[in-house]
Amino acid sequence: MDLKIDKLDRQILHLLMQNVNRAYTDIARELGVSGGTIHVRLKKMTEMGIVQGAQLLINPAAIGYDICAFIGVFLEKGSAYKEVVEKMRDIPEIVELHYTTGSYSMFVKIICRDTKHLREVLNEKMQGIAGVHRTETFISLEESISRQISVGVE
Repeated sequence: MDLKIDKLDRQILHLLMQNVNRAYTDIARELGVSGGTIHVRLKKMTEMGIVQGAQLLINPAAIGYDICAFIGVFLEKGSAYKEVVEKMRDIPEIVELHYTTGSYSMFVKIICRDTKHLREVLNEKMQGIAGVHRTETFISLEESISRQISVGVE
């Protein structure tokens, strides 16, 4: 797939990935173009599906969510995947869900307040979903790296 982005597009993405709140006029000044050019380029990259919006990142621990865990989910049969995903969308503690190859059918990232909350999510929410055969839990002790893919400015 040839997405036809150039060096300027990559520079814009690189700067915004460092600080999404940075004003277009500041980016334009640094790159030697107009603010309108930045706006047009970002609109183009959004329409192309390269830019999918901006996020406000919250530190879960700062609001009382101290447990991050990864759950390997074994399905009773692969055909249950779509129905299980729809049910898991209703569990707010699930922040990521991936359909995977390997031992697990799905790999889920959840954020909970404490181990009691984690047990409730596992026992009362996830494992009660029709089609879920069993789960395997991995508690994260520390997140050492969290980042987006590098855009690579030439």
